Amino acid sequence: MFRLFLVTTLIMFGFSTKAQQLTVGDKAPSFSLLDQNGTTVNSADLYGKEILVIYFYPKDDTPGCTKEACSFRDNFTAFTEAGVRVLGVSEDSPASHKTFAEKYKLPFTLLSDPNNALRDAFGVKGDLFGLIPGRVTFVIDTKGIIQHVFISQTQAEKHIKESLDAIAKLKGA
Repeated sequence: MFRLFLVTTLIMFGFSTKAQQLTVGDKAPSFSLLDQNGTTVNSADLYGKEILVIYFYPKDDTPGCTKEACSFRDNFTAFTEAGVRVLGVSEDSPASHKTFAEKYKLPFTLLSDPNNALRDAFGVKGDLFGLIPGRVTFVIDTKGIIQHVFISQTQAEKHIKESLDAIAKLKGA
């Protein structure tokens, strides 16, 4: 009886319906999503050409997400000098992303994942029984292979340091 209750509870909160989170060595999934300008961004145009930092965050213009985005902004030169493209992903609309990007002068691409298809493809899990979308950053090499994963809902700004350290190792610096 307890086992049935446990399984039912896990299903209710979505624990058994999500894909396993991708990790180092896994191939990054394909995607085609709209950015903050309404332009379609396709993974086929990115994988194989440049190193990517794809970071998933819960919501535009919330305290932790704003700190994280502004920290990516403040370190944007370090990413571009390393030949890295930064992509932020949340379920917010392109219009919300545009407002967020303009308000904080974000120089990188924000992708709208309205049905959480990309979040699910990467296996990014939520916190608080799935009520808060997870905050996870992936560093993906030029072959489309995940080289680093950092997960922390509360240390939003640490995602940038983790990414830059992983990129330095990837480039042999």
